[in-house]
Amino acid sequence: MKRWISILFAAASFSAALPQASAKDQVSPDGVKVEKMSPLRKLVPEGELEAAAMQQFTALKQQASQKGVLVPDDHPQVQRLRTIAKKLIPQAERWNPAATDWKWEVSLIDSDDVNAFCMPGGKIGFFTGILDKLKLTDDEVAIVMGHEIAHALREHGRERLAKSNLTNVGAKVLGVGLSALFGIDPNLTGTATDLGAGALILKFSRSDETEADLVGLDVVARAGYDPRAGVALWQKMGKVSQNAPFEWLSTHPAGKSRIAEMRKHMPSVMPLYAKAKGVPQSKLPPYTTNVKGIAPIP
Repeated sequence: MKRWISILFAAASFSAALPQASAKDQVSPDGVKVEKMSPLRKLVPEGELEAAAMQQFTALKQQASQKGVLVPDDHPQVQRLRTIAKKLIPQAERWNPAATDWKWEVSLIDSDDVNAFCMPGGKIGFFTGILDKLKLTDDEVAIVMGHEIAHALREHGRERLAKSNLTNVGAKVLGVGLSALFGIDPNLTGTATDLGAGALILKFSRSDETEADLVGLDVVARAGYDPRAGVALWQKMGKVSQNAPFEWLSTHPAGKSRIAEMRKHMPSVMPLYAKAKGVPQSKLPPYTTNVKGIAPIP
């Protein structure tokens, strides 16, 4: 931990010598458009962060296994997640060429937490709670996964850790960051949590959510999953979490404005989805979720 804090303190002096990050600001003439990425992310060495994320992910799986909550590879839900991931991952290179070298992994933890994450380097984790409590369709799983993958592709973790260090010098940035940043249960990871630093990181994370939504929709549509499922997902979340807001909602602003932003960008991603499905856009049926009270989305 001390080594990491020292790295962050020293980053400003040698960041100019670091290789340029390979994530792209603009990707192609079709699909969604996003703002340029923050240069602050260069204060955190990409390779170091990915190595730390891999170590954290490995520790998470080991501890989950010891507790008997790591869902085995042959479980249908694990196979389902990995099948969806295999369709999404080929679309990642469009946004970040480095993703072709990532050691992608998908794990499922048996926990009531309604949560999911993707660490730098392509380490994807889901909790059974988000699958079971929300009764996610495959398209909705793809929306959640695409959103989390987008955070990794856009290097939001690097940016937020850099901002956290600049704003809150002395915070245990990496430990708190990997726990609060990626939604990992600290009871599983054993990471100490500092409420002040954790709140700071969550504050920064909110500013990235819209971009992750849009990039995620782009990735999902190109992979052949219905981007309209994003609208249905958030309508469903609002419906089933009225009495007990889910943890995933705490760092992912919901509400009419978020749904409106998704609808606003549907004209950019629906042609991609139609192309992936091999049908004219006019022939696509409305998207229908599996919860009563949510109207089909034309």
